[in-house]
Amino acid sequence: MGILDTLGEVAGAVAAVEGAEKLDPNAGLLTKGLAAVAGFKGAEALESALGKKKEEAADADAAPADDSQS
Repeated sequence: MGILDTLGEVAGAVAAVEGAEKLDPNAGLLTKGLAAVAGFKGAEALESALGKKKEEAADADAAPADDSQS
């Protein structure tokens, strides 16, 4: 895990907490904590999905195309 992955996950957690505070200005500590965990895990899942898409695209570019028609 690199520093950029960690920064992305922390940014997701911060964004989720800010969103929770905007929706409910009187949000409690538990609500903010749950939002932080959800944002952290959501950013992690998003980075994983983007990584898989990038690998699939690289594999598709590396595979030879069969353009012959019979």
